[in-house]
Amino acid sequence: MNANDTNTFGADARLIALDWGTSSLRAWLLGGGGAVLDTCAAPLGVQQVPEGDFAGVYARLTAAWRTAAPGLPALAAGMIGSAQGWREAPYQVCPADAGALGTGLIEVDTGCGGRLHIVPGLRVEAALPDVMRGEETQILGALAVEPALAANARLVLPGTHSKWVTVRDGRIERFATYMTGELFAVLRAHSILGRPAREAGATGDAAAFARGVATVRDAADGLFPLLFSARTLVLRGALDAAHSLDYLSGLLIGEELRCALAGAATPAPVLIGDPALCERYLRALALFGVTDARSLDNTAPAGLWRIAVAAGLVTDTPAAEPAQC
Repeated sequence: MNANDTNTFGADARLIALDWGTSSLRAWLLGGGGAVLDTCAAPLGVQQVPEGDFAGVYARLTAAWRTAAPGLPALAAGMIGSAQGWREAPYQVCPADAGALGTGLIEVDTGCGGRLHIVPGLRVEAALPDVMRGEETQILGALAVEPALAANARLVLPGTHSKWVTVRDGRIERFATYMTGELFAVLRAHSILGRPAREAGATGDAAAFARGVATVRDAADGLFPLLFSARTLVLRGALDAAHSLDYLSGLLIGEELRCALAGAATPAPVLIGDPALCERYLRALALFGVTDARSLDNTAPAGLWRIAVAAGLVTDTPAAEPAQC
């Protein structure tokens, strides 16, 4: 899992940046302007770190970079700043921008000759509060990659806990969480709805997914009266058991879209996240008549750089130009 064992990037390196989530860890060595010089990853999210040895994982993962460029600042976002992580970073309250997140950084001693700064998550204060941790960095990265989004945008981060985010005037104004991915995982593994596909061997089927999306889109009463159809259609022979999970996925994602798209018109959604999952959401959005949505990938490094600049950990100098002969 080590970063490349090389001194190639030592002179240009400015920041060690980490996206340390629940199930995985991604790290980048960033140069001037946030340019990605090197990257590495490991299946060592906060729930997979043996005996909670976050310092040991960090030391091993970044050893080559720290050797090549001693004294680099380091910044991490994600669940590493939760109560289950290395040290809890208290939430900042929305609306918030990079400056607000920068002022909320906390520090931990890495045990290998430096300190790691950890980005706080965000909280929406309401009768039913909401929180995010890690997604705020991807959002700020999207605004850095496409500055035009800062004025007024609706960003969607599909995943275990999907986030629908309103951005105005460069600030994350508010967001809502849909537990679509986690509900699917629970129903797939622990309910009667997942049994047909588990027994038959699940295979992907785009038509079954689209059928699920369209079914909930056209239903007057929403998702709950429809869930059992993932079983009854199989029993009647109207749905292949191997495709039933795609149908179930369509129902759940369709319900998320039905709820999130209700109400006043908003800017075309911009999706951020895993390309395959974003493509699935784009297909579902098209079935709701939203054909101008699009997606961005890997915005976390740009977001971490933006927060580091706001916090004064680095200066926003551009990447060095290659020497001319």
